[in-house]
Amino acid sequence: MSRFLSLAFVAVVASTTVAQTPQIPPDLENYVKKSEPDFAWKLVDKSESEGNAILLYHLVSQKWHDELWEHDLQIFVPKEVNNKSAMVLLNTGGKANKESVTGLIGLELARRVKAPVAVLWGIPKQPLYDGKKEDALIAETFVRYLETKDSSWPLLFPMAKSVVKAMDALQEIGRKEWNTEVKDFIITGASKRGWTSWLTAATGDPRVKAIAPMVIDTLNFQKQMPNQLKSFGRYSEMIHDYEERKLLPMPDTDAARKLWAMVDPWVYRDKLTLPKLLVNGTNDPYWAQDALNQYWDDLKGDKWVVYVPNAGHDLRPQDKPNQPGAKKDTFPMKAVDTISVFCRCVLTDKPLPKMTWKQDIKNGDGVFSLRPDRETKIVRLWTTESDTRDFRKSAWKKKDIFGGTAKVSVGPAIGGTVTAPEAGFRAYFLEAESKIDGTVACFSTTIQILEAKK
Repeated sequence: MSRFLSLAFVAVVASTTVAQTPQIPPDLENYVKKSEPDFAWKLVDKSESEGNAILLYHLVSQKWHDELWEHDLQIFVPKEVNNKSAMVLLNTGGKANKESVTGLIGLELARRVKAPVAVLWGIPKQPLYDGKKEDALIAETFVRYLETKDSSWPLLFPMAKSVVKAMDALQEIGRKEWNTEVKDFIITGASKRGWTSWLTAATGDPRVKAIAPMVIDTLNFQKQMPNQLKSFGRYSEMIHDYEERKLLPMPDTDAARKLWAMVDPWVYRDKLTLPKLLVNGTNDPYWAQDALNQYWDDLKGDKWVVYVPNAGHDLRPQDKPNQPGAKKDTFPMKAVDTISVFCRCVLTDKPLPKMTWKQDIKNGDGVFSLRPDRETKIVRLWTTESDTRDFRKSAWKKKDIFGGTAKVSVGPAIGGTVTAPEAGFRAYFLEAESKIDGTVACFSTTIQILEAKK
């Protein structure tokens, strides 16, 4: 038995001076509802891969500050389809490429979910404004909002609207080309596209049945940045674009507080009661490892989280996380496995495995109690150590504590203690593995950090 286990923004940052949750601002919903005369779509290409149809459409979602937003909208229709009235919609950057990791994920999800999967490319339109891309572009639009008070400026608004207009197009395609009414969508995306997934649901669009945001572990901005400073000693270098534009910390002004309220999904949490699966990497260089603790308890409705151990922002596990020469998996299989199970269960109204847990710190040690779902086959404890609260380069190790290689017989509840380290810091979380319709799905607890006893 291990010596420490005993069984028994992107990043926009709000000012730490914000004392209370603002009311839900109407600006996002108003922007999305604004008519778009330039909205249009047309079929560009048809192809096939092992009997699975691949359709490519050109989509114009909107005109934003005189910029026409054009996208590739790729639809993967598996040869075995249970229902065309529901779809998974993955939003991403760049242009359509069925051989890219994103394209392969789209096709793989379609095969496993047995429903059409659409990939919306080109989120956001870029480069813009002297060649700015990604976070530099988002930061530019935030600064423009602070200067003008024009709430159409934050780039997350047109990003979310692109997804809404893609749903419009997909419904029209379903009616005109499949003679099918597409009613429900599961929205997913990674990083700022995960942020977009949250905000698309926050518009209140009833077509969004569930969301699976990936690697956007930064809700509740007003708490995240102090926690990041506590963990890293400074803001993550991955969000330097915001720091360079003096958005970190955000100015203590009414406009800045409104900006925070408009783009932080946490502010919309009372509206976000739909099923949600959060997918994170334990070694994501953007976020503090316990970032989820700043908002998990505030989330309403059914919710699940999966941590991919030793994986960074791309969700591909590494043998030496975030270190030179580290070997990475070529495909984010664990994330795709669990997302596919989540989507298939949601779209067929099949119950997902649930587990309840409690984590506490007593006398400096981590004490946990977990009650897994009846479908759970294995429960694992994942741990790692670091000299500081920064675990981004720390390798995580696993130990089965129920099922698998575990020799311990336990009742319906699993309890245990993770002792504090002799020096430095130790982090841990628990993972329950189930097999649903032949696919392995893993669901996690939150990550807890223990400090050496004084």
